[in-house]
Amino acid sequence: MKKIIEFIVLSMGTVFSGAAQQTPAPSQSEPVVIEGATAHLGNGEIIENSLIMFEDGKLTFVGPATTKIARNGTQIKGKGKHVYPGFIAPSTSLGLIEIDAVRATDDQEELGEMIPHVRSLIAYNAESKVVESMRPNGVLLGQITPMGGRISGTSSIVQFDAWNWEDAAVKVDDGIHLRWPNTFRQGKWWEGEERGYQPNEKYEEQVTEVEVFLRNANAYGDGNGEDMNPAFAAMQGSFDGSKKVYVYADGEKEIIDAITLSKKAGVKNVVLVGGYHAYKITDFLKENKVPVLAQLTHNLPVFEDEDYDLPYKLPKLLVDAGLLVGLQNGEASNFQTRNLAFYAGQLVGQGMDKEKALQLITGNTAKILGIDENYGTLAEGKSATLFISEGDALDMRSNQLTHAFIDGREISLETHQTALWRKYSGKYRGNQR
Repeated sequence: MKKIIEFIVLSMGTVFSGAAQQTPAPSQSEPVVIEGATAHLGNGEIIENSLIMFEDGKLTFVGPATTKIARNGTQIKGKGKHVYPGFIAPSTSLGLIEIDAVRATDDQEELGEMIPHVRSLIAYNAESKVVESMRPNGVLLGQITPMGGRISGTSSIVQFDAWNWEDAAVKVDDGIHLRWPNTFRQGKWWEGEERGYQPNEKYEEQVTEVEVFLRNANAYGDGNGEDMNPAFAAMQGSFDGSKKVYVYADGEKEIIDAITLSKKAGVKNVVLVGGYHAYKITDFLKENKVPVLAQLTHNLPVFEDEDYDLPYKLPKLLVDAGLLVGLQNGEASNFQTRNLAFYAGQLVGQGMDKEKALQLITGNTAKILGIDENYGTLAEGKSATLFISEGDALDMRSNQLTHAFIDGREISLETHQTALWRKYSGKYRGNQR
């Protein structure tokens, strides 16, 4: 009986160890030196033969390797390799949903239309296997965002190596997410309507509902006590500037209406998310100082009369117009967020300078999310959140990480996918039948 019990315990341990995420890395215990690598700083600059040093989770030196300075602690030879700041994934529901078809793993939506008080952070699953799979491609931070409803809720920014959501949090309750109504909608063919796009006859009514909510929330002020309205209370940061409002809109009219009405209602900082037709109204966006989190480049045109390569070049059009632009995963599935680097790489094929393309997933995104004081670029005093790649990290052929660090902690690059790769690679190399 004792042997049976021992076998069961060991079996359970094996099952759970295989199912759980890698154990989060301990705090940095000694200085780390990376010498000889090409450093991509995330601000458009490169140091070909670089010296990067960090201690206690902070970068202490970023400069040329020819600098005469003491090298202490762990030394990593970077010759022939590349160093990058950790990539940042905005507007994603990573950690809120694991398997689309399993309802018990889906916490990305709540009931209701105007629910800014719903906080994504407390539902974030730090042991998500999907989150874990981001790290081998250099995606080390993300803005965890609720979905559904008109005002979906409040996002927070996390790092991807933590025991729980408290440990993961980098910036708590950074912004409210507003999904603006569309002027056109898909016809409900199952109800007898024609297929394809049709005018949304309720557009003005839906816009009025949003405008009234924003104005009432602003008038509500710092209400508290027994009559506290949690939805209005959650909106207060958007009126004093401590929270940004991320507006999801694609058409010209929707974008103009969303920004104009939001600002009239008292919203201080607006960020446009998606912005499929934003390239047509760049002067308006610049005038209102609105940055854009553009949708992924690996996509097809929405309308038949558009350039076949519009999704490929859209972020470049916005950058060329002088806007602050970042990249986000759009409506693609969560697991595709790991391709963030390759969305940026696509822009290089459209003529964008490679270091500018890199900024769209590092320095620019950090500025838009308000975490640029510590993340997004490699500079002295900032967080040592970075990784080393064998080659160009924007190219899927050479994005092969050897080391990755979050706040100076060397994190594991092992995932359930790398385990499966090792398991089956032998078979296809002829080592097994």
